[in-house]
Amino acid sequence: MNIPVILSKVRDGTVLSPAELNGFAQGLASGDVSDSQAGAFAMAVCVNGLTENERIGLTLAMRDSGKVQEWNLPGPVLDKHSTGGVGDNVSLILAPALAVCGAYIPMISGRGLGHTGGTLDKLEAIPGYQTSVSEDDFQNIVAKVGCAIVGAGEGIAPADKRLYAIRDITSTVESIDLITASILSKKLAAGLEGLVLDVKIGNGAFISDPSDARTLARSLVNGAKGTGCKTAALLTDMEQPLAPVAGNSLEIKNALEFLCGLKDFPRLREVTVALGGQLLTLGGLASDAKEGEGNIVQALTDGRAAECFARMISALGGPTDLLDNFSKRLPQASFVTDLHATENGFISEINVRALGHAVIELGGGRKQQDDILDLSVGLDQMAERGQAVSSGDLLCRIHAKDENSAHSVSKIIQPSFTLSEGQPRQVPVVGELLD
Repeated sequence: MNIPVILSKVRDGTVLSPAELNGFAQGLASGDVSDSQAGAFAMAVCVNGLTENERIGLTLAMRDSGKVQEWNLPGPVLDKHSTGGVGDNVSLILAPALAVCGAYIPMISGRGLGHTGGTLDKLEAIPGYQTSVSEDDFQNIVAKVGCAIVGAGEGIAPADKRLYAIRDITSTVESIDLITASILSKKLAAGLEGLVLDVKIGNGAFISDPSDARTLARSLVNGAKGTGCKTAALLTDMEQPLAPVAGNSLEIKNALEFLCGLKDFPRLREVTVALGGQLLTLGGLASDAKEGEGNIVQALTDGRAAECFARMISALGGPTDLLDNFSKRLPQASFVTDLHATENGFISEINVRALGHAVIELGGGRKQQDDILDLSVGLDQMAERGQAVSSGDLLCRIHAKDENSAHSVSKIIQPSFTLSEGQPRQVPVVGELLD
């Protein structure tokens, strides 16, 4: 396969054949396609776009660059995926809740991308947790526990693994075509029967425009259904962090506080329950979304989801006493300081993307592909949109490695909260359903 010829076609907007897309994906997986060629491909696709047939062809080619999982389980194999946001730790809560409702969740997740955190990075804040396991172990843990959240193994969509990392450092994250192919190639390689998609809208989303977000949601739904996977998508708000926290260890703590019933985060709860209701319906475990949502709420309320999460952590190498001792088990930043409002008013806007970049500046996200993360840093107790604050009130707490780092990042965070005299119009956290 002549890779430069393929690149010239993408550059010029010439339609690629399935064989060319397959050849390029195989080259990504084998290493025959260099990093510079992968970057050139990503940029050309980002600028020129792909046709729907090309998008489906790229998805299937990346899926088939590795092995597709097969399951023999007494319940439906289901999963969810979010297009990325700040304070979004739904996966950590929803996977065990679905498992205790009778579903099996082989969740293949990713690392931080752009300004958003990655589920795998968050989980690695748990001492001993293994995000990379053998295929046999993956199958056994899913069958025994009901869920497992891991990274794509060497045999799962290896072409996407290469391209995913390249996109993060070449400013090509926002491409609808590449997002679609990346998400679906991994999810379809997991052998799913049902998939629900959380497509974010707002300034903290990769795609902030509602029309473009609907286009992405429709692209994902159509692409997955075309392969025989039952799929639905919900558009959800990212005009503010989903939970009032951003950072790897801090988001694990946030999820555990929620699962254990120690704290409630209404926006996080609403999205989790809505996605779970849709997924249980797709999997035939509920007659409709309302019944499914009720089942998810019950799993969260009675503690079964928390217990299932603990079993998953233990099965994947983490501590057996995490639920009882997570405050001691999780890494903590060396320096914590409060950031206060300097005037009175209502928080009318939050620059969510800037908050995500603040976490990266603290060391909690990557600037380069091989950066080593500080899993302890981040932000918590973030004020919410619409909240009334007075001068001196808390806007957020900064968890940093030292005072200088915290002071530097405060210059990014302070202007991220815009205050006004009037309270802003409330925006529903869960919006349109596409199925």
